[in-house]
Amino acid sequence: MTHSFARTRRPALVSIALVAALGLAGCASNASPAAEQTTPAPTTVTVTDNHGEIEVPVAPERVVALDNTTFQTLSDWDIDLVAAPKPLMYDLWPNLSGGEDVLDVGLHREPDLEAVIAAQPDLIVGGYRFRDIYDDLTAIQPATIETSPRDGEEQIAELKRQVEILGQVFDREEDAAALADALDQAVADAKGAYNGTDTVVGLITSGGKIAFAAPGEGRGVGAVFPTLGLVPGIDRGAENASHGDDISVEAIAAANPEWLIVLDRDAMFGEDGYVAAKELVEGSEALKNVPAVQKGQVVYLDPSFYLDEGIQAYTQLYSDIATAFAAAE
Repeated sequence: MTHSFARTRRPALVSIALVAALGLAGCASNASPAAEQTTPAPTTVTVTDNHGEIEVPVAPERVVALDNTTFQTLSDWDIDLVAAPKPLMYDLWPNLSGGEDVLDVGLHREPDLEAVIAAQPDLIVGGYRFRDIYDDLTAIQPATIETSPRDGEEQIAELKRQVEILGQVFDREEDAAALADALDQAVADAKGAYNGTDTVVGLITSGGKIAFAAPGEGRGVGAVFPTLGLVPGIDRGAENASHGDDISVEAIAAANPEWLIVLDRDAMFGEDGYVAAKELVEGSEALKNVPAVQKGQVVYLDPSFYLDEGIQAYTQLYSDIATAFAAAE
C-alpha cells in the first residue's frame, strides 16, 4: 500500500514542486544583478611562504606577529595583534603593541612561548629574528607563515613577495601592489640619478665604532650596491654581514669614496654613551678630506631602519639615495 500511495501522489507533488520552482524563478528575475552575483567571501587562502604552500585563514581575527619586517605593513593596514615582541617595537608601532590586551612575547633571544599559547592565535606571522623557533610556533598554531626576505635571493623581489603574501592573507592585495610599485619607483629614481662612476662605501656604526658594510652582503646598506649597480670604493666580502666588519678610518680614507651610505644601529636605543653616526663619520680627523665628507655626500639611513627593515624602510632608503644623487648632479 505504501508504494501505491507514493505513485498515486507523485503527480500532485510534481505539480507543487513545479509551481514552487516557477515562483522562485519569478523572484530571481526580479532580483538585482548584484544579488545574483554575490558569492561568499573565501575563508581561507593558500599562499606560498618561505617553507612552501600553506592554507591559512583570510583576514584572521587573532594574529600574533613576530617578524619586525612586517610591522609597518600591519600597522598601516590597522591589523590588531593579540601578541607581539614589544621590546623590539619601542614606540614605532603603538597601534600594534599598545595596551595590556596585547601579550608580550619578548625578544627573540628568550621568547615567551607561553604568551603565544595564551594569545590563542588564528595566525602567527613568524620569521626573521624569530626564525629559529619556527617548529615551536607551528606546534602551537600550524597556520604559521614566514615571509621575510630569504638569503641568496634578489632583495627587491623578496620585499615585494613578502607584501604580496600579506596582501593575500589580510585581503589587502591592492594595498600590497601599491607598496611594490612605490619600491620599484624609488629604485628606478635612484638608478636614474646615479652617474654610474662615483665610488661608494657602506658603513655601519655601533658602540662608538665604524664598521664596513660589504657590497651585496652588509646589513641594509650592502643590499643597495647590486640593486643600483653602485661602484664599490672598497670591494671585499663580508665576514659579519649582520653587524659589519672591522675597518680602520685610515682604510676608508685610503679608498677616497665619493659617497658614504651609513646605517646607525644604535640610533633608536638612546643608551648611555651613544655616539651618533654623523659625529663618528664627519667628526673623524682621518675622514675630513674624503670627497664624500668634503662634499656632504653622506646618506644616513633613517634612525628606525635597524628595527624596521621592511619594504617601507627600503623604499625610503632608495628615495633618500635618489634625492642625494640628484642634488649632486
